[in-house]
This record gives sequence, C-alpha cells and structure tokens, in this order.
Amino acid sequence: MAGPINWFSQVASVTKFGLLSIPQRRGSVAAAVFGIAGVVAVLVGVLSIAAGFRRVLADSGSPDSAIVLRSGADSEMVSGLGREQTRIIADAPGVARGPGGALASAELFVIINLPKKSTGTDVNVPLRGVEPAAFQVRDHLKFVEGRPFTWGRNEVVVGVGAAREFAGLEVGDLMKVGRYEWPVVGIFSAGGSAAESEVWSDAKALQDAYHRGDSFQSVYVRLQSPAAFDRFKDALTTDPRLNVKVERQDEYFAEQSTAVTTLINLLGYPIAGLMAVGAIFGALNTMYSSVAARTREIATLRALGFGRGAVVASIMLESVALALLGGVIGAAVAYFGFNGFHASTINWQSFSSLTFAFAVTRGLLVQGIVLATLIGVLGGLLPAFRAAWLPIASALRQL
Repeated sequence: MAGPINWFSQVASVTKFGLLSIPQRRGSVAAAVFGIAGVVAVLVGVLSIAAGFRRVLADSGSPDSAIVLRSGADSEMVSGLGREQTRIIADAPGVARGPGGALASAELFVIINLPKKSTGTDVNVPLRGVEPAAFQVRDHLKFVEGRPFTWGRNEVVVGVGAAREFAGLEVGDLMKVGRYEWPVVGIFSAGGSAAESEVWSDAKALQDAYHRGDSFQSVYVRLQSPAAFDRFKDALTTDPRLNVKVERQDEYFAEQSTAVTTLINLLGYPIAGLMAVGAIFGALNTMYSSVAARTREIATLRALGFGRGAVVASIMLESVALALLGGVIGAAVAYFGFNGFHASTINWQSFSSLTFAFAVTRGLLVQGIVLATLIGVLGGLLPAFRAAWLPIASALRQL
C-alpha cells in the first residue's frame, strides 16, 4: 500500500493531466462552469429578495421599544384603539419619558394609492398619522431634505424609500388625501427601517381628513430599558379597562416579514434545485469528456502502479475545482448584480407597499458555494469511478 506522500503525489500527477487537457475540451468545461454559475446566481439572487425584505423589517424595531394593538389584531390595519385607551397606555409603568412627557405615540394607519415611478401603476402606500413622540420612539430618524411638518397643518413628510419608488412625493409636490391636498414638506431616513416606505402626517389632521373621530390603531412606545417590557406588558394586559396585545417592536416586525419571506423561499429553492439538476448533468458530461480524453494516460499510470483511489480523488478534485470556479463566478454576479438593488413589494400583513433593498448576505454566498460544491461532487462521482475501473489492457490498446 502506498504511503501518504506517494498517494498525494499520485493524485497530483493525475490532476495535472486533467488540467492540461482542459483546452481540448474547453467548450464542455465552459458550459459546466457557467451552468453552475447560473444556478448559484439565481439561488442567491432570489433569496436576497427575502433577506432584504426581512432586514428592513428587522431594522424597524429595537428591544427597548414596544407596539400596542387591539387584542387579536395581527397588524395595524385590523386594530383599533380609543383616545382614553391610548392615554392609559402612555401612563403605564416602564414607559420612558422626555421633556414633553411620555415617549408614546398613538398612531393612525391608512392606505392611499400612488403611482409607481417605474410602471405608472397605482399601488398601496402606507400613510401614518403620528404624534410628536413618534420622532423619538423611532431609531435613527433624520431629515435629509426639507423640514418636519407643522403640527395642526395638512402637511406630510415622506420616507426616502417612498420618495424613491413612488411618484408625486418630492418636496413641493401636492398629494391628494381625503378631502384635502397636502404639500410634501420633507423627506426623512430611518436607518433602513419600514418607516422609510411611509408617508407621515399629524394624526389629528389625518383623523379629520378621514372622519376617524378620535380613534387610533396602534401605540408605539419607547421603554425605559429592554428589561421594562415585561412590567409594561403585564400592566396593560391585566388592566380591565383595556383589551390589548403588547409586543416588542422587533418581534412584531419579524412576524410581519413571515408571509413574504416564506413565499420567496418556497419559490427560490425549487427553482434553484431544478437548475442544479441540469448543472449536475453538465458536470457529468464535462467529467466524462475529461476521462475519455485521458483514457490512455490514466491506463498508463495505472499500469505503472497508480492506485484507483488516487484516480478517483484526482477526478473528484478536478470536478469540485471547476464547480467552485462556477460558484465563485455566480456568487460574484449575484453580489454585484443584486446587492443593494432597490425595489418594493406588498407586505401581505398590512396590504401596503414596502420598499427595500436586496441583501446578498454572507450566509447566502456560503449557501451558493456549498450548492456549487455539491454539484461538483455529484457531477464527478460516476466519471471518477469509471476512470478508476477502466480495464487497463483494453485502454492501453488505444496507444
């Protein structure tokens, strides 16, 4: 039995012959490499949609903030709270306080139709009526253009995502809402969160425009600390005057991403799987061509005492190397082609558009490389065993 050093030298020798034969079969090699690259690019590209959607909602809350909805409501659209209830919530233990009082914003959430810039078709855009504390409850909120709206006036400010995707939301534009026209006076960013997909106004002005009386749909709260959440929640859920559910904002928004991300994953993995089957056959064809082109060399080496294991390992090594090359190309295409690409889609929980950027994460790139490696292993296995078990005598007759 050959020693470890001898075995590795045998593998290196057989692999060298394989690499030297690539120019003679460059067509099949290129087809296999770019086929695998296509599989990886599609998988990573599709899943980057779900990752970007999930990221924008994950960035929409923090552990020291909470949202209060009516009990049984799974989104703001189906929730409802009265003014007296929102006051009780703001006075609950655990709520942080600033110079202006409790950091709690009772908010109204309605849907308006605006045309997309890219297609001109009307889509649902969230319009949120807020109270002054809203600007302190959210993290990383700052104005990048214009100014905040004036409280008590029919003015709106717009998230950078909404301004980018939808028409009529530039500073100075007039937006028709309810019975009035509302001037756009500012554009704000919010650290990539869902708020950037929204249009904001004074809650009282919005209530008047939609005849909502003194009703709200949610209360956004900044807590004294993440540890204050349980005390805050217990106080509200045990209060006989209230019938509410309380969640941390980050957990609430994570739930909001479930439907869309599940759908994308259910589509992305099967599509990539079907393409992977084709890529495996491409790899099989390439490696069978490699074995056929080296029949005499492999037989000669076997006659000189090279072991079957060295032949199998070298063929597998070549197959995996070509697959990894394709995987790297596909990952690069996905990263430079999709990462940061801005789009919008419907959030099925709120039935409103959410703007987000595709996110090609490190985890997705690893998934793509692992898939490429698997294709290489499956595509090289049968040709490797065929090469190792070639009848030496018949193969040498081809000399």
